[in-house]
Amino acid sequence: MSAVRNVLVIGAGAAGTAAAILLAEGGVSVDLVDIKPDTGALGSGITLQGNALRVLRRLGVWEQVRAQGYGFDTLGLRAPDPNGTLVAELPDHRTGGPDLPATVGMYRPALARVLLDRAAAAGATVRFGISCTELEQDDTGVDVTFADGSTGRYDLIVGADGVRSWTRRRLGIDLDTTGVGMGIWRTFTARPASVTRTDLFYGGPCYIAGYCPTGEDSLYAYLVEDAQDRSTLSPQESLGVMRDLSTAYHGPWDDIRPLLTDPSRVNYTRFESHVLPAPWHRGRAVLIGDAAHTCPPTLAQGAAQALEDAAVLAELLLAADRLDDPLWQAFTDRRYVRAKTVVDASLQLTRWLLDRERGDVPGLMARIAHLVSEPA
Repeated sequence: MSAVRNVLVIGAGAAGTAAAILLAEGGVSVDLVDIKPDTGALGSGITLQGNALRVLRRLGVWEQVRAQGYGFDTLGLRAPDPNGTLVAELPDHRTGGPDLPATVGMYRPALARVLLDRAAAAGATVRFGISCTELEQDDTGVDVTFADGSTGRYDLIVGADGVRSWTRRRLGIDLDTTGVGMGIWRTFTARPASVTRTDLFYGGPCYIAGYCPTGEDSLYAYLVEDAQDRSTLSPQESLGVMRDLSTAYHGPWDDIRPLLTDPSRVNYTRFESHVLPAPWHRGRAVLIGDAAHTCPPTLAQGAAQALEDAAVLAELLLAADRLDDPLWQAFTDRRYVRAKTVVDASLQLTRWLLDRERGDVPGLMARIAHLVSEPA
């Protein structure tokens, strides 16, 4: 018998939707709510490492991800010279196992749709455009009031509501989310034939210039610069900045640049980071995903770690017969150090770039790949 009979999951990103799928499949009544009006999240593409794919297979959506995304097994390093010279082609680690690609790129809203459809098929009730306004716990459950005036009582609340989590604040948890000194331009466009994997350019006017194929006909491209206020730029001006910055990069970038024509596809965000000290629960509420830990995407592990949170939490809840200290200790033991290690490594890569220091990037990446190759 599961430790919970009914659960409210707040936040329909990767972590929340994965938790909803696994709990609903296990016979738990699940309500999944999100303040956003729909799945059309701002963004472009997402990079899914092998350990993320391992969880997606467990969720029953791997075949759809494979069909809609773009898999590859190598990473290219290129120079910011007039030819975009390929400096190295590195075999990437298949951290999800030998039968899964090392990496899949995918259009982010497409992944969201696949996961949400799976959650609904598993039996979860999904509601968008709704938020929580009150949350009151006692020894046996949690009473929740929603913005539309409706109420519910649940055995457990799962706060998967992102970096600025309402759930975290409502639980009285004070957590500093800090900028790391970098901002990133992202765009989504057509894929030229010259792009068949992620290539990274280090140096030039940007810290990183890269791209990732997200399908047979699509990719997302990104440029990482010093963090600055870009909020006053119009969409057309933002497109112009991204195009101008990209002119320093060649090779496949010369094929991508003419395709950067749609201002609505360009967005800019700053890198931020935090790790919530253990434990991540307060009574009958627990935080997962970006609500508990977030980091710059220098290792492309954000989605993977969020999915792992959800998988471990659901496994423990379905195997136990009550919420108690041993269950929460097991969750902490399996998630805290692993997630913090990934965050720390992502920040180390960021510091090396900011300081123009030649750190042991391949060694660091190999250590993290070894860590996440073992199931969480």
